[in-house]
Amino acid sequence: MKNSRIALMLGAAALGLFLRLCLPGTSIAQQQPQPLDAGQDYSGKRSEPVQYQVDFSAVVTAPYHTKVLHVWLPLPQSDAAQDVRDSQLSTFPVTVDPQINTEPVYGNTFAYFEFRSPKGAQIIRHRFQAKVWQMDWDVDPGRIIPVEHWPESFVPYFRDVDGLAANDAFQGVLQNLLKGGRSPAASLFASIQWIDRNMKYDHVQASLQASAEHAFQQRRGHCSDYHGLCATFGRSLGVPTRVAYGLNMFPKESPSHCKMEAFLPPYGWVSFDLSETQKLIALIEKAPTLSDEEKAVYAAAARNRLQRGFRDNTWLAVTRGVDYALVPPASQSVRVVRTIYAEADGVPLPEPDPANPNQRTFAWMTAHDFQADRQVAYPYKDYTSLDK
Repeated sequence: MKNSRIALMLGAAALGLFLRLCLPGTSIAQQQPQPLDAGQDYSGKRSEPVQYQVDFSAVVTAPYHTKVLHVWLPLPQSDAAQDVRDSQLSTFPVTVDPQINTEPVYGNTFAYFEFRSPKGAQIIRHRFQAKVWQMDWDVDPGRIIPVEHWPESFVPYFRDVDGLAANDAFQGVLQNLLKGGRSPAASLFASIQWIDRNMKYDHVQASLQASAEHAFQQRRGHCSDYHGLCATFGRSLGVPTRVAYGLNMFPKESPSHCKMEAFLPPYGWVSFDLSETQKLIALIEKAPTLSDEEKAVYAAAARNRLQRGFRDNTWLAVTRGVDYALVPPASQSVRVVRTIYAEADGVPLPEPDPANPNQRTFAWMTAHDFQADRQVAYPYKDYTSLDK
């Protein structure tokens, strides 16, 4: 009888393990280790899919007497976190057929438009459907596997694109992050905490270019500065990182928003959103209906969600990486492409920041409409959705 009970218990445990591994939504990272490959798809747990109808336009006004206006529009691609289909491209008032190319460093795909002797503003319109999932990696720092030799595919994710390796103050912070014999991954998490303590969100003093140098010197900026600095910390500590730019799929001044992604075996690429988490915690701390104890609980839950790896279903990835050459070549390498990149006769048109109240003129601007198949709350403003 006793042996029968033991057999039943073992059978139930085996069944439970089988279900955890095989049921839809189970993290791929928990099923089996994957070979190290920078091209690896996301392996977090998918949930809460949302279907969007996207209508996105860029309105570009070239300077008077421009001979050739060049515009590169990034095209979002399908992966484990998003399914993009039914893409339709058009232009107005001049009809231009685009070239579709993929740059070789990070694999970003662009539609390239060339307007000859443009008169007035030119509109590029991109309509498509996108199904986007919430992604949760449930990262356990104790399970992260150290890597002694990274394969060559990770070389772009270790480049010192800001030259901070020669900065004595930056090196001093790095040494503090490594204190106590921390592993590279543990030091990366310590850098996330450092940025939370030392950075302040600021649209006016922002680089718009994921500049780690700007973020470290000014201790201010917006999402790209937070994530550019965190990515640089990670690379300097021995963790492959990248800045991923995408679209927030709800009304706002500019739809562009970025996240930082780190490759953490066995989880693969994991998304982190430092700036929005910091803003959410500030919202929690100002909430008039919460007690001090409740504020502490919600703030801890927000930080926990950040460090365990979380990507919301209101964000669509568009480009990844910094400092790469476009195809066909532009006059220079691009630092990042947020929504488009444009040049008039080989001269870059300035990036707009419509959320900056001091900016009044724009060489180009986006117009966007996102229709979801159901009502979706933005998780960085809805603290009640946090798992406490």
